[in-house]
Amino acid sequence: MSPSADPALLERHLRERLPAVRGATEAEIAAAGARLGVDLPEELKALYRVVRAGREDRLEGVSEALGFELLGLDGVFVADAVSRPHWWEFAAMEAVVTSPDDLVQGLVGSPGWIVFAGNGGGDWYAIDLTPGPRGYRGQVILISHEESVGAVPIAESLTDLVVRGREYDYPGSIDEQIPVFVHATDGNLPVHSELEVLSLGSSNAGPFRLAPLVGLPRLRTLTASAGSLADPREVALLTGLEYLEIDLDDWRVLLDADAVPQNLFAAGVRTRNQGLLAVADLSNELLARWNRPLITRTTLSIRS
Repeated sequence: MSPSADPALLERHLRERLPAVRGATEAEIAAAGARLGVDLPEELKALYRVVRAGREDRLEGVSEALGFELLGLDGVFVADAVSRPHWWEFAAMEAVVTSPDDLVQGLVGSPGWIVFAGNGGGDWYAIDLTPGPRGYRGQVILISHEESVGAVPIAESLTDLVVRGREYDYPGSIDEQIPVFVHATDGNLPVHSELEVLSLGSSNAGPFRLAPLVGLPRLRTLTASAGSLADPREVALLTGLEYLEIDLDDWRVLLDADAVPQNLFAAGVRTRNQGLLAVADLSNELLARWNRPLITRTTLSIRS
């Protein structure tokens, strides 16, 4: 727990600043915790004892006193992975990494991220009950709507943030790790056991051979621009792939060779002006392999 956390001080400070604001009852606070499946942190309980923030409550001056837009108790939620949806083509290119000196875990979501406020711009403030190696349980973090992984450490405690106006002075991770995401364009493939996401681009050294990647235990995403694969059929050697995004012509080679990886969760089709109907036809071949609903085609004829 943070040594700066002081729920009693926080509650006194807020009662002095907001004497006319209605607070939540202990029963209401307990009900919120029961709904979330986690007991609310003591600082958060202290906050809601002073400011209930219900839809029918008068909240003049509350945002100014707190420095953020408080959610009502019925709006507090757990920022788990499901609460942070993202398109496959973007999320598959992300990697979850937590360095030994990080204050916040580099996660998509966590059962210990209790969202209680916003900043008015789409970002969420949360109490972090599952901090990184150097963080504190109960620290305040900001979950950005522009990022799909991780969160920004804001303050060591809610007391520090609201009462003392003291925020983290954190330069970011200084740990040097083996890269888990690599964009290769120089003809050399990074071969190490931590590699998760590989993006291949055009190389002056010629197209890439994929054989050196066989057996890498964490490799789950491969994207490749047109002409970057020496032999698209080698994709079949990468049996752990979950997401594959390649050129339509390379997909055609894989399909004709019956070499489409069987463990895929999603697929992306790149095009070079082949046309939307060609993409739909090839996509339907992929969908049929997984017994998924096919793309339907409707033809409209215009009569004069």
